[in-house]
Amino acid sequence: MRSDPYQERARALAVEAGLDPDARIERLGQKSMPTWCTFRDAARKEHMARETAAASAEIAMIAPQASEFQNSPLKIFGEHDDATVAQMRNCMAVGNVVAGVICADGHLGYAQPVGGVIAYEKQISISGVGFDIGCGNMAVRLDTPFSAIEGRVGEIIRDVQKVISFGVGRTNDERVEHELFDDSDAWRESDMGEYRQKAVTQLGTVGSGNHYVDLMRDEAGYVWIGVHFGSRGLGHTSATRYLKAAGGKDGMNVPPAVIDEDSELGRRYIAAMELAGRYSYAGREWVIERVRKIIGGAVTDMVHNHHNYAWRENHGGRDLWVVRKGATPAFPGQRGFVGGSMGDDAVIIEGVDSEQSKASLYSTVHGAGRLFGRKEAKRRFDRKTMDAWLQDRGVTLIGADLDESPMAYRRLPEVIAHHAGTVKVLHTLRPFAVVMAGDGEFDPYKD
Repeated sequence: MRSDPYQERARALAVEAGLDPDARIERLGQKSMPTWCTFRDAARKEHMARETAAASAEIAMIAPQASEFQNSPLKIFGEHDDATVAQMRNCMAVGNVVAGVICADGHLGYAQPVGGVIAYEKQISISGVGFDIGCGNMAVRLDTPFSAIEGRVGEIIRDVQKVISFGVGRTNDERVEHELFDDSDAWRESDMGEYRQKAVTQLGTVGSGNHYVDLMRDEAGYVWIGVHFGSRGLGHTSATRYLKAAGGKDGMNVPPAVIDEDSELGRRYIAAMELAGRYSYAGREWVIERVRKIIGGAVTDMVHNHHNYAWRENHGGRDLWVVRKGATPAFPGQRGFVGGSMGDDAVIIEGVDSEQSKASLYSTVHGAGRLFGRKEAKRRFDRKTMDAWLQDRGVTLIGADLDESPMAYRRLPEVIAHHAGTVKVLHTLRPFAVVMAGDGEFDPYKD
């Protein structure tokens, strides 16, 4: 087991406070822990502050930002730690930045906060879109009442686990035919032709981490299927290749890799991003359809969005590239599916028009947002407590580990409330079954 990188400093802080760092603290519903762990967050914040300052100094050495793009407005929804806001400000200090947003589910991410939105003029950020290009959510409502399948939920989700490939490096056992694979121009323009055959075998695989298949029911008792995943190895390979070509770095507090839209590199990256986006849509649609066949019934409604992507949009009369990393587009009348943590209610939302909406670049949350990182969640929580929480909610679970514990996340209604006046909730969906990758799976295709 790897040592905790913050332990030494946290222990020192405990001693400075006159406490025994090894004394045990009992906590209701959680594991007991040594006193030094209560200082771990302070130690982490010190570390992130140093990293942010170092990144800021590195950014200052980059070609100066044109005066018209300096100090562009940053709209912040909800409350965030200093490191998240500092990371966002560092991102906004590079390139033709017109405006930025941090959504209420935001937290530190690779190079740009998850929940962070930045609008660029004639530029796009490779690191802003991130490694899981086209990651997103799709949900469909069936004409099937929950009461009609309540007695066979266990059978249904076992079939879902058998048919859908969860985890890392998995391939789809069922050959998927899709017109995307015959679009030779798209593969050539993106320079991703060599990955086409591998992409064929991976289409329809879900992966691990916080990627899932959820079965839910709405207020009227009808069944919904929800999925969350992205472009798998195709997007990760594309992002890695173009990040390297742009001279960018992989890491948390690093300068963003911003490129011109009309450069050779920019044109190829945009083509690769669009290809990965189409691939993500195709994969989610395939998984939804396979799960629908298992359940039975017909689709009566569908909501589908990316939340790791860049779109050409017009804001304030200006054509801009809007890079959303873990943020859902929410233009007036546009609907989105936003999942809570594992076992929590999800929602179907719709964007509304308001001054707040304009300031948000018509963007909203993509989930509940993490309170604790994956390693911290495994330290804090235990399986017994997590299983009891899910049982109390009436949720049947296959797979998942403590890093996805509901206690590691914010509560979705509180997060959505911070965006009041920009979106409205159309449906609240209560999950009754969740399927995720199993314990111990690690996904290299970063979210």
